[in-house]
Amino acid sequence: MRKHLIGTSAILALALIAIAACGGSPSTATASPASTCVNAAAPHHAYVVIQHLSGTAVQKCVGFTTDTIDGQTVMDQSTIQFETQTFSFGKGVCQIDNEPAQFSKCFPQDKPYWSLWVETNAKWTSAQTGYTDVKLHDKEAMGWHYVQSTDPSAAPPPLAKP
Repeated sequence: MRKHLIGTSAILALALIAIAACGGSPSTATASPASTCVNAAAPHHAYVVIQHLSGTAVQKCVGFTTDTIDGQTVMDQSTIQFETQTFSFGKGVCQIDNEPAQFSKCFPQDKPYWSLWVETNAKWTSAQTGYTDVKLHDKEAMGWHYVQSTDPSAAPPPLAKP
């Protein structure tokens, strides 16, 4: 019995260490932080958080040296796969992290879409501009949540974990 408790305790300790190393806690269901940050030595860091329709969340970090970084640069440097189409209003995001798996139209009627959010001071707000016009400061995030078109009030993705 004692051997079993020691083994179980060791496994639990390793699990807690792994969770702490990733910046999480055993009770949080937030986006997992990136293990590395692009341009990590830079004095400022911005984040991209995406949440798939399934609920799975991904986070990436991008370091920068200027006062702000724009949304296009954050997406380009984040290493997250994304596809856009150009419209009269600017660029529309059609696919992020291979969701949807395929598309022929960027915003098909009655289908899920990517909602855009900006996190400042640990609070999400719905973006009032296109992603290319978003300006992020140090420790701020741009978030994407793939939501059903029938959702009357799309929720933001999980908060970024610097």
